[in-house]
Amino acid sequence: MRSKGGMDLTVAAVVERQGQFLMVEERIRGALVLNQPAGHVEANESLIQAVIRETLEESAWRLTPADLLGLYLWRKPHSSRSYLRIAFTGTIDAHDPHRRLDRGIVRSLWMAREDMLMRASELRSPLVLRCVDDYVRGQRYPLAAISDLTGDGDASCILQGERLAAAAGNLLRTVN
Repeated sequence: MRSKGGMDLTVAAVVERQGQFLMVEERIRGALVLNQPAGHVEANESLIQAVIRETLEESAWRLTPADLLGLYLWRKPHSSRSYLRIAFTGTIDAHDPHRRLDRGIVRSLWMAREDMLMRASELRSPLVLRCVDDYVRGQRYPLAAISDLTGDGDASCILQGERLAAAAGNLLRTVN
């Protein structure tokens, strides 16, 4: 979702299993890059709904969100685009290997942090490693830290990026 201020509101899932993290390999403008399952929040969708949907669409894994990992503001270099990424941790409990993945997604895979470092030039943005590092450090916030003011009855999120950023205060992380 793109807000009035020119900021893209996105979600990401940071899922660890036996020392490896769920990742997706995707083709962006002809280049293969690595990312967590992530994407834009759609209209009338909660943050929780968005991260569950994006994880399923991009990796074919069903996510159960457990915690808020953090909020990350990133300004793409040499561009007017800014991204507010809301990252979640959680567990996966079902995989559909026959599910067609989102357009541009080549495959999902599991990677250790060390493997990500060795392939750092292939990471879609600095947000990828920052989220993993925060996860490894044990950073977690309760899902209750997110309030839904949209009136749709889903008490798990707020869609307006400007209000979320203002309310988040000390959770907001800027990645340079």
